[in-house]
Amino acid sequence: MDQEKVNILLVDDQPAKLLAYEVILKDLGENLVIASSGREALEVLLKTEIAVILVDVCMPELDGFELAAMIREHPRFQKTAMIFISAIQVSDIDRLRGYEMGAVDYVPVPVVPEVLRAKIRVFAELYRKTRELERLNHELEDRVRARTAELESSTAKLRESEQRRSMAIAAGKMGSWDWDWISGDWMWDDGQYRIFGVGPESFEVNPANVQALLHPDDVDQLRKAIAEFNKGTRAYETEFRIVRPDGEVRWCVGTAAATVDERGRVVRVSGVTVDITERKRAEERQNLLAREVDHRAKNALALAQSIVRLTRADEVKDYVSAVEGRINALARVHTILSLSSWQGAELSRLIDEELAPYSLGDQIRLAGPEVQLLPATAQTLALALHELFTNSAKYGALSTRSGRLAIDWQVEDELLTLSWEESGGPLVMTPKSRGFGTRSLLASVESQLGGQAQFDWRAEGLLCRLEVPLTRKTATAGLGKFDTGGSAELQRASG
Repeated sequence: MDQEKVNILLVDDQPAKLLAYEVILKDLGENLVIASSGREALEVLLKTEIAVILVDVCMPELDGFELAAMIREHPRFQKTAMIFISAIQVSDIDRLRGYEMGAVDYVPVPVVPEVLRAKIRVFAELYRKTRELERLNHELEDRVRARTAELESSTAKLRESEQRRSMAIAAGKMGSWDWDWISGDWMWDDGQYRIFGVGPESFEVNPANVQALLHPDDVDQLRKAIAEFNKGTRAYETEFRIVRPDGEVRWCVGTAAATVDERGRVVRVSGVTVDITERKRAEERQNLLAREVDHRAKNALALAQSIVRLTRADEVKDYVSAVEGRINALARVHTILSLSSWQGAELSRLIDEELAPYSLGDQIRLAGPEVQLLPATAQTLALALHELFTNSAKYGALSTRSGRLAIDWQVEDELLTLSWEESGGPLVMTPKSRGFGTRSLLASVESQLGGQAQFDWRAEGLLCRLEVPLTRKTATAGLGKFDTGGSAELQRASG
């Protein structure tokens, strides 16, 4: 491969000598640059990269020593090789002065061509090698910088990925762990500590301490997992419970995978733990809700069956109207209860729903505090209020524009007392026998809710007083009684 030529500067004030140097050095195959004075040599140096300077010591204006001193002052040329040529005998002092000025060698006159070519060749090759080393060094530095940048970028991406993983683990209530099967050493990340409710500063991760945090009924899961891995299983998943130091029980699902050596022996087990407590609780709520829906559906069907079976009318049209009214009353209270997720219903809301079909204006007066009824109490009381409103709209105060109805209620010692007072309607006479509405109202309030219903058939209007316990024990007991024998209760009331 052809070598890159280097520049050799020849400095002498005598053209004949310059020509002689050119002839001698031509065979080197390098670029020869001519300067006939020190100042011209300086101009060349500022424009051209020079490998070796061959300079005459004795020159007018600037001699070789002065030129060498000026060259060495410039940072670019502090390492440029300079060879002095002297036609006079040079003393040791002059030689030392020349070396101090930066000379690397002396060539006496007359010049021996072979010696001069050898010296120039050595310094030219040294310059070439130095430049090659510098180039290689720059390339190496560039590669190091590029590699460093790649590593920094890779590290940043890895750090970012780890941060995302940590965030995902934290958001997903996950933890990761690693178990050295040979040494028994464990490694937990922050998520694992968080799930178990312990901290790395106070909890030493080892089989005994981990087992102590497992629910007693689930300790065998750990033993079973170890046994499976010893049998050659490579992956294992199971659900288990932990008991945190504060006593809280958490549900988890654990997934583990084994790493084996060249002989197939387990050397390491790594895994992920996921806290599924909320999911378990949601499943429990869902199961409870399903049972509750089934229970309420049966209650509603029992009520509907009782309404259909016990409703009496002389004509089919009246029968259908009565059944539809009672079923609609049941549907309205179910809507109210569903809006509260079956937590209960307000008494005033039940009354408003029953009033909705009538345009009564100022005929009705309501007074009473906010009362929250249990679902069972709300269902039964809604049907009782429906019977009172229906009876009043057909035969009582609400059947005429002059009629008035006052509904007052109050609560004392968990007992709801509701007063129904009609006035201004048709003349009221005490009935000779109780109709279905009255019988069903008595049955529902007294038999199902454990309360009392009192009727006073005054001439000026019906006065009814209902007393209904609001405690959960009484209300649920009544509901259970209605579920199993509600129709029978109504039948006995109609008998």
